[in-house]
Amino acid sequence: MSDQPWKTDNWFVSPWNFDDEVTKDFRFAKDIKIHDITLRDGEQQTGVAFDYNDKMRIAEGLAEAGVQRIEAGMPVVSSEDARLIKDLVKRDLGPQIFSFSRCMVEDVKRAVDSGVSGVVMEVPSSTHIIDIAYKWDLEKAIALSVESTAYAHEQGLEVVFFPIDFTRAELNWVLDLITRVANDGHMDALALVDTFGAISPHAMQYFVRSVQSRIDSRLEAHFHMDFGMGIANTIMALSEGVEVVHSTILGLGERAGNVPMEETVMALLTMYGIDCGIKTEKLKGLADLVQEISGHPVPSNRPVIGDDLFNIESGIIASWYKNCGEENLTELFPFRPEVVGQQPAKIVMGKGSGIDSIKDWLQRQQISATDEQAMDVLLAVKTWGLENKRLMSDDEFRKVAEETLAA
Repeated sequence: MSDQPWKTDNWFVSPWNFDDEVTKDFRFAKDIKIHDITLRDGEQQTGVAFDYNDKMRIAEGLAEAGVQRIEAGMPVVSSEDARLIKDLVKRDLGPQIFSFSRCMVEDVKRAVDSGVSGVVMEVPSSTHIIDIAYKWDLEKAIALSVESTAYAHEQGLEVVFFPIDFTRAELNWVLDLITRVANDGHMDALALVDTFGAISPHAMQYFVRSVQSRIDSRLEAHFHMDFGMGIANTIMALSEGVEVVHSTILGLGERAGNVPMEETVMALLTMYGIDCGIKTEKLKGLADLVQEISGHPVPSNRPVIGDDLFNIESGIIASWYKNCGEENLTELFPFRPEVVGQQPAKIVMGKGSGIDSIKDWLQRQQISATDEQAMDVLLAVKTWGLENKRLMSDDEFRKVAEETLAA
């Protein structure tokens, strides 16, 4: 790590992130992996439906970006899902291909037939959800988990045990359940599952350490964004030694979605100096692909991949841009646009524009004007922006400028 990891050629974040007082208790794993769940959990976003070709295109994009594991779906759901998973395994794009299954032997058989190297196996883990939502006998959850995980292991699959509603369960009860599964069945890794995004970052350290005191297996983070805490919770968990991040592109997923890969990867890279092996310059293109395929609208100010992040409308920031230039671009932005595959920064025209923006656009369009005339154009632009409530195109600006100067 460089002497100033907070300020590189590509980003500029707070130096306090790397202060010894802040980092002294960090226990990040040496190798943190991304387990992408866009094709399975991401498709559970309301109104999203991926067909075979959609999923194949997304998987190709994930592989190009360097994702280490892809959870490709549940072969038991449909013949098309089963075909996709088999074909992804055959294509060998680079990432490990996992499937998802319930803790049932029949589900595992379908996973084995698909050729995957690993399986994420879900079971309800809170007494209330087992009783109320599933209407199972409590012992049934344990028996199914033991039988099916042991079978998956016998078939040569890597088993990630996935307790649904883990963070709302009675902790000792669920850890007893998991210990029985590990001892009597099989578990290569345990997913810390915050199904309803219901745990706070302050509780995460307690959660992880409580699990580590009882479970000696690799831990993985699968968190949701119902209260917007998923990214913070993921990073807190990683700082306690959790090794794998479950995430989706755009944060697609049930209700408020899963943890978005884009923000998580960039936060780890810039604020913690942790490279997850993702080619960050692929992030914007991958996000655009998933947005196009899913039809899921992305706010223009969405962190990392929003279309307007590097568009400068504010007059003050346009003046900064004029003074700083490309050489000192991280005085205006925390990271350079090309780092995440964004287009270069540019000055746009609207109600918030200032005199430096006007002069820049007049010069670009080779329109001569005195300082006084430029101010008149600025006032006309602000009036136009207030009336139309959007940015101006080049042609619209030229028309307003010429009409103002003629008057």
